[in-house]
Amino acid sequence: MTLFDLKFDYYLDPLCGWCYASAPALAGLAEKYPDQLAMRPSGLFFEPRPVASIADHAERNDQHIQKITGQRFTEAYHQGVMRSKGGVFGSNFLTRAMVALGQYEAALEPNFLHDAQIARYVQGKDTSRAREVALVACRTAAKAAIELNVAEFEDKLTNCAELERETQARISDTQARQASLPGGVPLLVVTLDGRPTPLSGEKLYRGAAALFEALDDLLKTTAGRELN
Repeated sequence: MTLFDLKFDYYLDPLCGWCYASAPALAGLAEKYPDQLAMRPSGLFFEPRPVASIADHAERNDQHIQKITGQRFTEAYHQGVMRSKGGVFGSNFLTRAMVALGQYEAALEPNFLHDAQIARYVQGKDTSRAREVALVACRTAAKAAIELNVAEFEDKLTNCAELERETQARISDTQARQASLPGGVPLLVVTLDGRPTPLSGEKLYRGAAALFEALDDLLKTTAGRELN
């Protein structure tokens, strides 16, 4: 696909269960096209709320996701995170961490999202809390040979006004873009030679191979259009 001008915009919220459903597809995309992928955090769950207000709905949703995609949701997550007494549900720290890591390397953003999803849904870490998010972010950065201090990164997540402004700007830009797009998150917009095509649902939930098959179909359609 290198003969064409190609870019990808991935619309997400770090706490969206269906974004976790599309994680294998996103991982394949991030590996193959790291320089053409832009992460668009939507702010869907940015404002914290009591976790009890969403726990029952989330569990039913998670069971459905696991059944159709095979993505794991452990009891450590269901009981230790979603049934935590006094727990909160909010993607504010996760979104800020993604933006902060992107200041070092854009490729860290999808990598961090994947690591944060595994930490939450498999390992049972409460990634609505700044400390847990900082631990995940520093591990993600370390894999790219970027050494960050956990305490300093946690302080940045909770107290840095500049990071908050940049995060809100990213969310506002995403929401403005979403106004002309179908559906919510996750959504992948593939722009091929200036023509945007939204991909969602089955094309994202069936893994990287299915996504690349859809991209190949798009390529063939574009090539045929240019020949006519």
